[in-house]
Amino acid sequence: MTIAFISHPDCLLHTMGPGHPECPQRLTAIAERLVESGGDAHLCHYEAPLVSKDELYRTHDQAYVDEIFQSAPTGDGLAYLDPDTAMNAHTLNAALRAAGAVVYAVDLVMEGRHSAAFCNVRPPGHHAEHNLAMGFCFFNNVAVGVRHALDRWKLQRVAIVDFDVHHGNGTEDIFRDEPRVLLGSTFQYPFYPYRGADTVSDRIINMPLPAGAGGKAFRSVVEARLLPALDAFRPQLIFFSAGFDAHRDDPLAGLNLVESDYAWITEKVKAVADKYAQGRMVSTLEGGYDLDALGRSVEAHIRALA
Repeated sequence: MTIAFISHPDCLLHTMGPGHPECPQRLTAIAERLVESGGDAHLCHYEAPLVSKDELYRTHDQAYVDEIFQSAPTGDGLAYLDPDTAMNAHTLNAALRAAGAVVYAVDLVMEGRHSAAFCNVRPPGHHAEHNLAMGFCFFNNVAVGVRHALDRWKLQRVAIVDFDVHHGNGTEDIFRDEPRVLLGSTFQYPFYPYRGADTVSDRIINMPLPAGAGGKAFRSVVEARLLPALDAFRPQLIFFSAGFDAHRDDPLAGLNLVESDYAWITEKVKAVADKYAQGRMVSTLEGGYDLDALGRSVEAHIRALA
């Protein structure tokens, strides 16, 4: 079965100024790599819809969502929500498409039209907390999708696997007290956002890795902690917060993963999805800032999903 590949041209229009690493070229690098490598043959393309305010309100504080809408500039220039996170005139629509893509992906997978979906969207989302924008993120895309799976599809066990180099503090903040959600997260620590290492929870499996760690350490902690937790939880649907900035070529961090590590974790999680979730997986792009490494890594991830 082909993989749903969800994106939208609006996601290319959001920029946060010259030289900002979270740039539109990230999406084109992925799309071009998939075409050049033949990976596009595994994909069925869809355009991301706009997420509704009601869908955002299920995940984020209503006043926070309204503030994002009100902060959106209408002309030239940027509106800064924090030193790393700014809106231009197109950011709001891009963020609505990014969250809408994950909601749409859940429906495509739950309806049985595809076994898995990849959302090639930006801005990313996993740093956005219940009522706080930070770390390039406005709405927590994966959390909005998970909440849709819980509310619309009445699932009782949903898992999130976050392998971005930065801890998904927003996702943890949103689902800290939600018994139907398991979050497993590998990340460099100490490192931005400097959270997660001390979390104690049966449902939040945080796996901090020191700077310089590579595939061996990454695979070891996934096998020791994440895979047993997933097996015990028996998820009905699995999400990936798929950040690729733990790659050894990435300029923003200090881990040393390579494409085969991303393929490996995807294959391991896919085995869990095949066992408990009828193979159902939804993946959405988070970080990854070396364009060549990003394209190669996403290709490896998508090939493993397929």
